[in-house]
Amino acid sequence: MLRKLIDLGAWGDGMLEKLSSPLLLFFRLYVAQIFFNSGLIKLANFDSTVSLFTNEYAVPVLPPMLAAVAGTGAELLLPLLLALGIASRFTGVAFFVFNLVAALSYPDISAAGIKDHMLWGAILAVIATVGPGWIAADTWLARYFKASPRTA
Repeated sequence: MLRKLIDLGAWGDGMLEKLSSPLLLFFRLYVAQIFFNSGLIKLANFDSTVSLFTNEYAVPVLPPMLAAVAGTGAELLLPLLLALGIASRFTGVAFFVFNLVAALSYPDISAAGIKDHMLWGAILAVIATVGPGWIAADTWLARYFKASPRTA
């Protein structure tokens, strides 16, 4: 009886392990689409974006124009890297910091907004610590370069 329970547990572990990569892909795509859409909105109304960085957001250190350009650029580039699984752990860390700064720099953020940023931060922390799973360019590139012969 005990052996059957152990075998069942091992089978369950194997099934959950197979589900982890699709789940990590879902996490990456979920966060990426939210921030990419925000970047597109900022880009489409860039004068308004600069105005927001001048009058609303309290981004430390950076002048408003530079903060607007950097923030919009990050919201367009980081989601692409995250969705494709390129430099996934680094991107997860960079995105985590970006998300934190975004949440802290908006003084009128609602309780729902804080919860959203906490969820996104938790997802990004998982990606940064666990990695992107096997459905990612990082994984495929690592396999390709490990499998191919090295030339001098």
